[in-house]
Amino acid sequence: MDARGGRTEATATTWVLDDAALPLGISPSYEAQAARVGTGIEPPAEVAARLSLPLVLRVFVFVDLSGFTAFTEREGPHAATTELAEFRDVVRRVAASRGVRVAKWLGDGAMIVGLELGPAVATCVELAARWADSPVPMRGGVAIGPVLLFEGDDYVGPSVNLAARLCDMAAPGEVLAAGTGVDQLPDWVVVSSPVVTEVRGIGEVDVSRLEIAPGLTLPTLLG
Repeated sequence: MDARGGRTEATATTWVLDDAALPLGISPSYEAQAARVGTGIEPPAEVAARLSLPLVLRVFVFVDLSGFTAFTEREGPHAATTELAEFRDVVRRVAASRGVRVAKWLGDGAMIVGLELGPAVATCVELAARWADSPVPMRGGVAIGPVLLFEGDDYVGPSVNLAARLCDMAAPGEVLAAGTGVDQLPDWVVVSSPVVTEVRGIGEVDVSRLEIAPGLTLPTLLG
């Protein structure tokens, strides 16, 4: 569309950063992505010169409760809805305390979106630790990359799909993350060495396992 909302000719876009194809929406460095995507506060002319579609850099976290369907069948709907309500309450409070947003609820799971890798990872790892003793432990997947911001509140791009697939692949209580950026993670998060992993529908990805440091105490949530 033009400045008044009239239609203009559509142009194609690719997930490209640093003059190289961006594999799976994940850049070798956060800074490289930020330089290509921009800060979000440039004058309109600079934004138009940079790209014709609103690419933004985001971190995506998908979480869900492992074995929730079986738990519902075994314990009944009352126990299931009680567990789910408590889980959502904890997700809301942890996400808010870390400055990330619950973008949507997905039944027994959620899609969480952040602007920076560290807070998003901290949210996912803390949630997994808080839910470790549950009969339906949480699992999660994390990916960062540029995405198309569609209609103001939806995201389209490879990193969204990758985070969701990693969550599906994770074992109960496990958090899997793709790409790099270890230097941006909290020092209380333990990161395993990346392993080249075949991700269904995507291909080979360097995947690391994230977990809370042994012996770290989780305080009672406030609010």
